[in-house]
Amino acid sequence: RQLMWPFEQAPMYVAVLTYLGFGIVTLFGYLRDFLRAVGLEKCNIAQEREKQKDFVPLYQDFENFYTRNLYMRVRDNWNRPICSLPGPVFDLMERVSDDYNWTFRFTGKTIHNVINMGSYNYLGFAENNADFLKTVADKVRQYGVGVCSTRQEIGNLSIHEELEQLVANFLGVESAMTYGMGFATNSMNIPALVGRGCLILSDELNHTSLILGARLSGATIRVFKHNNMQSLEKMLKEAVCSGQPRTHRPWKKILIVVEGIYSMEGSVVLLPEVIALKKKYKAYLYLDEAHSIGAVGQTGRGVTELFNVNPADVDVMMGTFTKSFGASGGYIAGKKELVDYLRTHSHSAVYATAMSPPATEQIIRAMKCIMGKDGSTEGLRRIRQLAENTKYFRSRLKEMGFIIYGNNDSPVVPVLLYMPAKVVAFAREMLARKIGVVVVGFPATPITEARARFCVSAAHTRDMLNQVLDCMNEVGDLLCLKFSRRKYSPQPDLCDETDFELDS
Repeated sequence: RQLMWPFEQAPMYVAVLTYLGFGIVTLFGYLRDFLRAVGLEKCNIAQEREKQKDFVPLYQDFENFYTRNLYMRVRDNWNRPICSLPGPVFDLMERVSDDYNWTFRFTGKTIHNVINMGSYNYLGFAENNADFLKTVADKVRQYGVGVCSTRQEIGNLSIHEELEQLVANFLGVESAMTYGMGFATNSMNIPALVGRGCLILSDELNHTSLILGARLSGATIRVFKHNNMQSLEKMLKEAVCSGQPRTHRPWKKILIVVEGIYSMEGSVVLLPEVIALKKKYKAYLYLDEAHSIGAVGQTGRGVTELFNVNPADVDVMMGTFTKSFGASGGYIAGKKELVDYLRTHSHSAVYATAMSPPATEQIIRAMKCIMGKDGSTEGLRRIRQLAENTKYFRSRLKEMGFIIYGNNDSPVVPVLLYMPAKVVAFAREMLARKIGVVVVGFPATPITEARARFCVSAAHTRDMLNQVLDCMNEVGDLLCLKFSRRKYSPQPDLCDETDFELDS
């Protein structure tokens, strides 16, 4: 199996220049703060009122240093307003700033047909085809757009129960429960599963929703190195042998929390190895398939299908409908006892408003299409198209000399840019060529690993991908972004690289 971690590292001079760039930004930041303090530069930042100077400050000055001195100068690369369907192409509202991005104004112009390489529209179900959406429109006429109640009161509709049964059948498990918000599916259900006296072993690159859920639970949290089975086993062994701190009593529960595809790295969890360790040390496994369900596996059933493991070996299967299904919300699936327990103990189940009827029908429509229950092979075609697009896009980027992260099956393709100035220039140059990209830097990533994150879709045509790749090649040469020192060959590796994995 392909080694997911560690990925190719940049040359030493790149790391040095990256730190140097942040150092220069910091020095100029302190200079600008000084100019604001003495009144030589206008201060646009939020400040405490003079009459509230004795209160505990709402705004921590040091924490906002990075925001006001770097992010504000480059924030035109984020939060860009779109004015069309976010499909494989979209339209952007043009905006400009007259005060170095503190404020924006719209010009009234529209940038048309920008290729969308940032949305999680893996299977292309974020669409407005009237023929495909007929059943969704019918449900709006029948139920309206909202139910204004929780599932436990008068918000439980027949289509909610139909969706849950369909999800359980799709995943091959006993039961499932759906929620109206994907983030809350993690953050509100983990506290219902574990609490004080329990131990959570969390991958260091887990999503914020998992981290928040773990913190809200009150359980002890320990973090293991990303996709590193030696690190995970070491913590499991210590937890079983030593028990809880001070008392050394056995942990009530040990919960391993991982993701199917990690959204910033594009790496795929080493699921068979995690399951083996979970069984060996009698732990529980929580698998977040937000980015993998629908996107990997021969029939779109996620990493359990990709690795051909039994779904019953995963204690808690979680996923969202916001990516591959073009809707909103999330699910928890597993044994019937688990789901029945969450129906009465999860805050998302008891207090949250039920899922919108049109969103519910959209998920049912997309899932039936994937499963072939609509009488067509369209779903299977999209899954295969996504796999082809992913492999093609990744291989071409490697041939060009870019350093990219992730597994070959992952439609999340991070391209490493490293230096802060290059991140900004890359996003602007790509938009000038009508390519919409997502760029991410510190503190969302390690300080030396700023990147552009591409999300491949089945809706992307080969011509679209070739246009993006041609622009990537041009911008890569212009900004000197081709840092890879590996000679890429399209032939598969003949050795199993996991034999050389180091416990680092």
